Amino acid sequence: MRPELNAGSPAPTFEAKTDSGDTVNLADYRGQKVVLYFYPKDDTPGCTTQSCGFRDIHADFEEKNAVVFGISPDGQESHEKFRSKFDLPFTLLVDEDHSIAEAYGVWGERTMYGRTFMGIHRSHFVIDEIGNLIEVSYNVAPADSPTGALAAIG
Repeated sequence: MRPELNAGSPAPTFEAKTDSGDTVNLADYRGQKVVLYFYPKDDTPGCTTQSCGFRDIHADFEEKNAVVFGISPDGQESHEKFRSKFDLPFTLLVDEDHSIAEAYGVWGERTMYGRTFMGIHRSHFVIDEIGNLIEVSYNVAPADSPTGALAAIG
């Protein structure tokens, strides 16, 4: 895992494939606030809690001129099914090579059920209109991530 990012520093830029097969570049969203939330795996309990939390207050993000993206190492087809199953109103980004997760310092060693493996550390980031980080939250609880990101937008 790379060193953690801090509020006030520039957000790492990236280009990624979406759940619908389109390509998104972070720079395309200058002029809007952007929320990136990282989650380990589609359709698992904690990830569903986090994603549905963002879904449930999505209108509040839109009112504040903010766009929300969920990011995990799952592929496009998995994201498409997850988004459809839970009626998620925002885009999910594919990070199969975990390059975005690495750039944001959320890819690293994890332990679950006594097994150690490499994976995503659940986190979220709020980026301002000019591309700087205004909130950095590593290892956030699934239920707290959406409201924490919304509070950071102001």
